[in-house]
Amino acid sequence: MIEVVFLGTSSMVPTKERNQTGLLISYGSCGILVDCGEGTQRQLKLANISITKIDKILITHWHSDHVLGLPGLIQSLGASEYGKTLEIYGPEGTKSHIEYMFKAFVFDRRINMKITEIGQSKFFDGRDFYLESYLLEHGITTLGYNFVEKDKRKVVMSKIDKFGLPSGPLVGDLQNGKDIVFKGKKIRSDEVTNSVAGKKISIISDTLLCKNCYEMSKNADLLISESTYSSNLEEKSESYNHMTSKQAALIASKSDVKKLILTHFSARYKSTLELNEDARNYFENTECAFDLMRIKLK
Repeated sequence: MIEVVFLGTSSMVPTKERNQTGLLISYGSCGILVDCGEGTQRQLKLANISITKIDKILITHWHSDHVLGLPGLIQSLGASEYGKTLEIYGPEGTKSHIEYMFKAFVFDRRINMKITEIGQSKFFDGRDFYLESYLLEHGITTLGYNFVEKDKRKVVMSKIDKFGLPSGPLVGDLQNGKDIVFKGKKIRSDEVTNSVAGKKISIISDTLLCKNCYEMSKNADLLISESTYSSNLEEKSESYNHMTSKQAALIASKSDVKKLILTHFSARYKSTLELNEDARNYFENTECAFDLMRIKLK
């Protein structure tokens, strides 16, 4: 199961209701933090999520509202007996920004970190999922991210029972796509399992509407998109290199997305109702995120 927790849904200025931007993708024991606005580690506590859950941090860009929480988070990880190597991915310049961060603040490097600068690429390919980055248009180098779960096989127990095969490692082998031999008889994985398509989550960070917004979002099960302004402020939105809720909805509609979640709202909006209604004129299955909102994909 995949769970997305919205840790902050505001844009540059936090409000009483909304923290600066950040979200966590949980997949099994793996935790992937996308951006780390000021106050992110406190939001994790409010969500009852241990900071040691985090394996990877994906930085979309280096505007301060997306990274001000990094120093505190890294310091707290160092005080939490964090035994893993923290993987940090971000656009060109990420290594130097983090070096300057350690020069600006007085705290020890008590955890191991692997920092990787990426462009547009598939930059991580694991057993169960892979991660992709796409270049967006925001005035500085900015990345959008895809989390893509790999297709997997699901055992059909009624078919297993016909062979008298007990639960155990052999069933696990079949689920992993391996053929087995049981009581002298070969059992092929594709005879007793079904293929289950993996889920895709697309995350569009701060950007103008651009070609890659459509490209990266194709057939996403869940599109999480910035929506700083409603469509009646499109000119203002473009002047700040942001998108409107209408534009996010058009991406979802034209890219065959299943569900759209809007986030990164201007502090001018006390309620997100206007943004939600604006988007639903063009893509019905739309919701506005709120801080500590959880979305599960099974």
